[in-house]
Amino acid sequence: MERDSTGTAEKTEPASPLRKNMNQDTCAANSNGALDETCGTPDVAKARWTLLRQVLRQKQADTPEVKQVSVRRFATFDLFSRKRFLTQDSSDNSDDQWVEYRSVYFPEYSSLLRDNLGPIRVNEVLNSFDNTGNVCVWPSEEVMAHYCLQKHHMFKGAVCELGGGMTCLAGLMVAICADVREVLLSDGNEKSIQNVRRLAERNRRAGKFGSTQVSARVLRWDSDSDISPLEGHFDIVMCADCLFLDQYRASLVDAIRRLLRPNGMAVVFAPLRGETLRLFCQLAQQAGLCASQHQQYDAQVWDVHLKMQTEGKDAYDENIHYPLLITLTKGPQPVSHNQ
Repeated sequence: MERDSTGTAEKTEPASPLRKNMNQDTCAANSNGALDETCGTPDVAKARWTLLRQVLRQKQADTPEVKQVSVRRFATFDLFSRKRFLTQDSSDNSDDQWVEYRSVYFPEYSSLLRDNLGPIRVNEVLNSFDNTGNVCVWPSEEVMAHYCLQKHHMFKGAVCELGGGMTCLAGLMVAICADVREVLLSDGNEKSIQNVRRLAERNRRAGKFGSTQVSARVLRWDSDSDISPLEGHFDIVMCADCLFLDQYRASLVDAIRRLLRPNGMAVVFAPLRGETLRLFCQLAQQAGLCASQHQQYDAQVWDVHLKMQTEGKDAYDENIHYPLLITLTKGPQPVSHNQ
């Protein structure tokens, strides 16, 4: 989830401002779909560092090599509208620009998000835990948020979103639309969680959560000190497009298994990305989880998918753009995902 190549908020406002990772379209299909630092040709690798330098310097990236890396292809399933939100809160004297994400198909539900998050800092890119989600919303997160609205009746008790990045949009939507006791919004990146806390507070002040308790915290899947206090606590754990990092895939499976209650369920949205989704399901089954894969789970998402396959082949690659739905349980518990 990266900003546009200048590092500033975009002036145009499509249905959903979904940006692509610097190397997602050029590298995602390689190395079993993992976004590896060595993937691509030397020219592409060099261009990525050129792009990073230009982002930090707030300069326009305009060389052909840089454009190849930063090109935005398929960006949204058009499930949410987006408009500027002018705050009426006199106590908010910051320069934050807020936008309202409103569901197109369930327009009674909307969430407030921050838009202009400032420049990327080199030490954060190089040293922080997994920066792939620290700028905005990915299509998989968009789809998962839409799915949560459509299936709000299945959410109950305590819900946790893992790897929610800068917005945790799906978790916010659960807190807004579902009759749940608590929602934990989490990511492994401290900067992301700082922003998510602001989002949660702003939406809370807007009266969007009702009696639901909403909190945000850093939660690293490979940290026992993070996972242990929450073990067996959640009825539903969910995450979007978190499977491609080879070094954390097994930790994600273990975290899901430990966080779930005995009769709980995990909801995972992710594209194939080569072998990454298959490897995740394999690890889940080896950990004793029952995995079920669903390709056609929502009519609107499926219609966009079919249309892009026929009319948008230059921009759309099913392997990296179409999220499949994976459900995980600790025992065989059939769940209906009919449209």
